[in-house]
Amino acid sequence: MRTLDRAPNLAVLYPRALFRRASGGELPDSGVALREVAIDPERLADYARVCGFGLSSVLPGTYPQVLAFPLAIALMSEPGFPFPLPGIVHVANTITQSRPVGTTEALSFEVHAENLRPHRRGRQFDIVTSAFVGDEPVWHSTATYLRRGSGGSTGTRPDDEVLPPTAVWRVPAGIGRAYAAASGDRNPIHLHPLTARMFGFPRAIAHGMWVEARCLAALGGRIPDAYRVVVQFGKPLLLPSTVDFGARERDGGWDLSVASGGRPHLTGRVEPPS
Repeated sequence: MRTLDRAPNLAVLYPRALFRRASGGELPDSGVALREVAIDPERLADYARVCGFGLSSVLPGTYPQVLAFPLAIALMSEPGFPFPLPGIVHVANTITQSRPVGTTEALSFEVHAENLRPHRRGRQFDIVTSAFVGDEPVWHSTATYLRRGSGGSTGTRPDDEVLPPTAVWRVPAGIGRAYAAASGDRNPIHLHPLTARMFGFPRAIAHGMWVEARCLAALGGRIPDAYRVVVQFGKPLLLPSTVDFGARERDGGWDLSVASGGRPHLTGRVEPPS
């Protein structure tokens, strides 16, 4: 585990990653770490506003992933990483929060890649992030990414259930730029129709992590202090759009979906941690 002395600069990493040659080999054995990351109150307030969270003395459950995201991009930008960043698609995400994290607590992060495996549309792998307050583990995530290519698996993905809508969201054209400013994730596919078309999208698309955060914000105080949220990302959410949000209480947790035209952009579940 290589410990960095400061957070990586995404404005430098993204251009470098766009033109980096990839080896196509195995995932690196090592990871990256960053210690004692303090919370910037203004940046947190911007993030809460963009995602629909109220201001609070504890962090939204998705916010540690925002803080650790530059470490993940740094890892995927290293010379030995097997895949170039363009063409990697975030297809699933799991977050486990052991307890609420206060806005005045400093977080330390460790990030590594694991579990390279075949997929019917290419290969996928996990970026695993752990967050600590001191030596106490308080938060964990597994972000699953797909690198499209020749598949090595004949399996099919089960149909994701779209729930009856409990709310209708009108997602504005500028939400990608607003989330990018609040989170630091300035992937060009989210920013403008012109830059999105360079990567094969007809219009800019919403960040998957914005959609996930917006779902948690919609549940508000119905989420317990300790929980796990598991989501799968479906078709890209083109901007602007009008989408149906569905939430259903079941077995001590909540099933979730965000869809349009009957096709899911996100399906998932919030439940007590195992």
